[in-house]
Formats: sequence, C-alpha cells, structure tokens
Amino acid sequence: MPKEFDYLKGARSRWKELVFSFDVLLEFIKGFRNLHFIGPCITIFGSARFKEDHPNYQMAEEMAFKLSQAGFAIMTGGGPGIMEAANKGAKKAGGISLGCNIELPFEQKANPFLDRFVNIKYFFVRKELLRKYSTGFVVMPGGLGTLDEFFEVRVASLMARERQDRGSS
Repeated sequence: MPKEFDYLKGARSRWKELVFSFDVLLEFIKGFRNLHFIGPCITIFGSARFKEDHPNYQMAEEMAFKLSQAGFAIMTGGGPGIMEAANKGAKKAGGISLGCNIELPFEQKANPFLDRFVNIKYFFVRKELLRKYSTGFVVMPGGLGTLDEFFEVRVASLMARERQDRGSS
C-alpha cells in the first residue's frame, strides 16, 4: 500500500504518533516563518483546471489585480487555474503574490507568478495557513477541494463569532 494511505491503518504506536505530531508542528512552523509578515491579505480559492482563455480565469486575474491595487496581498493554493490567475493579477498590479502549495506526487506544481511560497505536506496545515493570514476570502468556481476550503473558513468564522458572543477568547 502506498505511503499516503498509511492513515487508513488506524492507530499507530505512540512513538509513530509522536513523530507524526512533530512533523505536523514543523510544517506549521515552516508556514508561519514564510507567511507571518505579509500585511493585509485576501485568499482566493478556486479550481486548478481553468485555462487562460476561460472567463473564470480572467475574472480571477482582474479581481486580484484590483485587490492588489487596493493594498492587499493575494494568497492562493499556489497551483494552476484560478490560483495562477489570481497570483498573475497580483503580480501585474505590483502587489504581493503568495502561494501555499500542497506537495502532491504528480499534480500540482507552484505557478510562476509567486513572490513567495511554501510547500506543505498536509492538506489540513495548508488550509489553516490559507485561513490564518487572511482578512478576507474570495471563492471562485471549483470542485470538492474548493468547497472543502470554503467550508473550513466558514465554520472557523462561525465558531469565532460564537465565542465572541459568549464573551470567551
């Protein structure tokens, strides 16, 4: 069975769980060090499948261009499609273009329009980094990955609001 399916085996030895925990912590630290001082940032989520001639690609590029002109850094998953379009728009506007790329065996490579990017091993670490440093979010058309990212952000914002309503921090 390939290594990426190890999680399907269930509980592991305490030592393996500890090693995994440290690996996750190191991934977070890598992300924090690369993304901490970016200023106001908008994260744009969307499909990796759209090509340059598609209206959604063009819309993402134009939107990122305008948001960059307004002073926002633009962060994406760092891959092709909508992510590339948004990073390209930020770059064209002279803004900061960031990517939080996922390490996959043969699909996603960082797009060429990134000023700074970080490669992350785990999807849940990537989603948290995309959420943590953003003051706003744009959700463009996409598939299950885009929906997953959107719901992660939405649930986190609802939980924060509920904690605030209850007066806890």
